[in-house]
Amino acid sequence: MASYTYQTLKVERDAAGVTVLSLNRPEQMNAFTVEMANELVDFFEKASEDDDIRAIIVTGEGRAFCAGMDLSKEGNVFGLNETLQPSLQDMQARRDDDEIKNGVCDTGGRVVLSIFDCKKPVIGAINGAAVGIGATMTLAMDIRLASEKAKIGFVFGKLGIVPEACSSWFLPRIVGIQQALEWVYSADIFDAHTAKEGRLVKQVYPAEQLLDEAKKLAHKFVEGRSPVALALARQMLYRNSAAPHPLVAHQVDSLAMFYTSVGDGKEGVQSFLEKRAPQFKQKASQMPPFYPWWSDVQDTF
Repeated sequence: MASYTYQTLKVERDAAGVTVLSLNRPEQMNAFTVEMANELVDFFEKASEDDDIRAIIVTGEGRAFCAGMDLSKEGNVFGLNETLQPSLQDMQARRDDDEIKNGVCDTGGRVVLSIFDCKKPVIGAINGAAVGIGATMTLAMDIRLASEKAKIGFVFGKLGIVPEACSSWFLPRIVGIQQALEWVYSADIFDAHTAKEGRLVKQVYPAEQLLDEAKKLAHKFVEGRSPVALALARQMLYRNSAAPHPLVAHQVDSLAMFYTSVGDGKEGVQSFLEKRAPQFKQKASQMPPFYPWWSDVQDTF
């Protein structure tokens, strides 16, 4: 297993590979910093390739999930280089240059993209305040569960800034454009039940039950499942649903079906016929040769 030692995060894994990632600045209500952003990216990139990690639950240590960006930092609190005048061309052609990556790229966006690219199921367990980046970082998580104590808000309008962390892509897809615009325009902070009514969270639980329910769901997702098939399914649903034509899904589905059917699929069929639990052997760290299929076009965006 890779090393996961961080200043702002805590990592705990059980025997089945269900891993709880806790934002760990409880005295600051887990307020987001550039350091936390870098550590989150590091975690999700490593966890994606770590076969000992099967599913990830993200929560907050203490009474908050994440109270947004730490606005007490000196200088540009978002970690941006104010001497630059970046263009869209810079973002397209120079995104990986240190000057653009560290001085222009939205830190929350870097975190969300690392979650988006991850091969493992990701569940958000929103245990308390989740505002600003505390709300938008959860949008790339597959399922969001909330404590009755959760307070959520896309509060950017109150600060004179815009929604970040790729939320303009995720939020309308999750809740619809009308609800997304209302929450962004109003910048209101709302409770967990309002979030459920708006389809942002799947379920609301008493605070003391939240993490246990998240763990139950994570175990359900991974036990008796092929890690490779699970990784492919996650990326297929996200990426194919945003493709311009169903033919794209057909092409990817065909390759995914081919490589899983000659791999873990053989064991899956045999175990079904023999009425026993499957013993899948394929690893998410060793994906089929067509993966990642989007890499050839990703750099043109």
